[in-house]
Amino acid sequence: METSHDIAPSVSLSPSSDLARHFMECGALNTNLSLAPGKRLVITDDLLNGTVADAAALSMAAIVSRDAQVARAAIIPLGVAACGANRKDRARYERLFQLIEESAFDPAIRESADALIVSRFRETQIRDLVEELGGVVGQARVRYRAFLDIIRMLVDKRISGAAFLDEFVEFTRAVAGKLDFGIYSMCVDRLFGSENIPLPVKTFLLKEVLRFPPLVRKELVTNLLSSTSASGELVRFARGELAGVMTRDQVKEIFLFTTLKLAWQAQAVLPERLA
Repeated sequence: METSHDIAPSVSLSPSSDLARHFMECGALNTNLSLAPGKRLVITDDLLNGTVADAAALSMAAIVSRDAQVARAAIIPLGVAACGANRKDRARYERLFQLIEESAFDPAIRESADALIVSRFRETQIRDLVEELGGVVGQARVRYRAFLDIIRMLVDKRISGAAFLDEFVEFTRAVAGKLDFGIYSMCVDRLFGSENIPLPVKTFLLKEVLRFPPLVRKELVTNLLSSTSASGELVRFARGELAGVMTRDQVKEIFLFTTLKLAWQAQAVLPERLA
């Protein structure tokens, strides 16, 4: 995990970018953040390593992200920028953090924003936030890397499908609320899309996902239904399973969000086709 010295304090309070508006749309739609329309979900590294460098997008991520780890990561580069700002710009950052404190969806983010304001954006306070986030996410990522070894064992046929599913359930319980959702989502998406994972394992995996809380379930299932790598057979099976575990309104929401994600994908590739 980066320290505050590793994060370039070059963030400027620029006008809202397309990415900031997209994040706002995601928040309004009660869905997790995409890095760009039709692309993968945001992870903490995107906010800490400068992939998302626009202050408006970072601010919106801190306010509307449904992923607490991503929201916490978003305020760190903003805090670093405020720490090195002149008096005039510092006042602007204080107003920004007051807005985050008042508006953020996650209570922990509101507390972190308040702590930075009270400390006058001291570097030690920022470092504490980095270490706190690193301690939580770091342990979860160790568990994630261990689970990748389990996936390799399944692909190499060194464990049974049933044993793999037991490992997946344990992995889910271990990282729930500790690993940013984007990483977990990428893991599940790749399992569904891998040609090396047997279809019966994928169908049991899907049944497990359908037992998840509604917001998490919606995200993972709509990713599957809009996937370009998952097999048609798995997608058809998923569509057939929905009615058995969801209400009519929940199924309708799933299909609406699937349509939205397909539209985002089309929007993402349109410039390439025109070129």
